[in-house]
Amino acid sequence: MTDPLLEVRGLTRHFGGLAAVDKVSLEVRVGALHAVIGPNGAGKTTLINLLSGDLPASDGRILFRGRDIAGLAPEQRSRLGIGRSYQKINIFPAFTAFENCRLAAQSREPHALNWLRRADAYRSVMERARGALAAVGLEPRGGAVASTLSHGEQRQLEIAMSLATDPQLLLLDEPLAGTGIEESHAMIELIGRLAREHAVLLVEHDMDAVFALAQVLTVMADGRVLASGPPEQIRANAEVQRVYLGSAEPERA
Repeated sequence: MTDPLLEVRGLTRHFGGLAAVDKVSLEVRVGALHAVIGPNGAGKTTLINLLSGDLPASDGRILFRGRDIAGLAPEQRSRLGIGRSYQKINIFPAFTAFENCRLAAQSREPHALNWLRRADAYRSVMERARGALAAVGLEPRGGAVASTLSHGEQRQLEIAMSLATDPQLLLLDEPLAGTGIEESHAMIELIGRLAREHAVLLVEHDMDAVFALAQVLTVMADGRVLASGPPEQIRANAEVQRVYLGSAEPERA
């Protein structure tokens, strides 16, 4: 088994007196998709926001390639190789699919682009954008305005934008949310492909997808880790089964 690309140690986030994430520890490796599941209100999205830098941690460590990144801003973490998707799709709806990916790819250039020079003159940017669209199966739709894409295609585009930044770790927050049956199958296949070459931390409510994709499962409840291990072990865990019954609390922000 490869060394973990991401190590989380005692990660905690308080909102007033509430511990939305409470001493969470986990590891994510390339080639072993790690899914985080749990009832609504478990703190899953808060965990993703802490890892991406969208929220500061109250306590704990986030080690990426052995470096503690807990104090870094989101853009700094992105430059180190961390990409993410959101529960609510985060794209530029008025731009084409290709332009969305090109903008993401530009963020990886070592220097600011010359505004007097044509954008398509930057070969490395154009190649990364095209490659990202191809990786998610959207290359034929590159000229389409993003707002005209189907919901599933917009989900794919958001992942393509992450890929255009050359990430090593992908944080995927409910990428199947709102997708139809065919779109869900396409997304599951895409995530499975990506997990072969990237470290992937997946938050998802679709249990069929989770058990089809994950090699490691972490179950959260009330901000804490309830159980963690291979899918067959988690499926047989009586406490996990009990926690999932009748939960209807809203997800913590």
